[in-house]
Amino acid sequence: MSTEFNLDDYIRKIPDFPKKGVLFYDITSILTSPAAFRFVIDSMLKLYDNKKIDAVAAIEARGFLFAAPFAVQAGVPLILIRKKGKLPGKTLTKKYSLEYAEAEIEIHPDDVPQGGKVLLFDDLVATGGTLNAARELITSCGAAVPEIFGVVGLPFFNYENALAPTPVKTLINYNSE
Repeated sequence: MSTEFNLDDYIRKIPDFPKKGVLFYDITSILTSPAAFRFVIDSMLKLYDNKKIDAVAAIEARGFLFAAPFAVQAGVPLILIRKKGKLPGKTLTKKYSLEYAEAEIEIHPDDVPQGGKVLLFDDLVATGGTLNAARELITSCGAAVPEIFGVVGLPFFNYENALAPTPVKTLINYNSE
């Protein structure tokens, strides 16, 4: 990955969103810059060039935006992990806890390659709750999750402990709230 490209320049920091006291790291500004968007996709392709990946699974919704071009260029299927009620047909559902509520995500089990290796992807890795639930869905469908990838990481939330033993890679980390 190029050390000359500063991804931080393309991530908007929005104080007090979605509630007071929270600093929101907005990746949508990466999408408005073809150079930044290309940097992210190229960086992902370099990271996973020599690794055996049978599919990539992305979490709704911003995860789709980065995982889709990666999947096409890497030549692997894209598996969608969506909020409950958004996928038609046969689905597997996982309920999980958030800081302030409970949520549910779904997957089409037939989309998951049996015995395959699935790279799990989201735009931002924070507490690891959604990613943990997604990993459980994938493994319950008969695949392994050898690694988790996020564009942005917030390690002060201790996501590495929450997602252990699966390694987590990010392109940029922010170490304080």
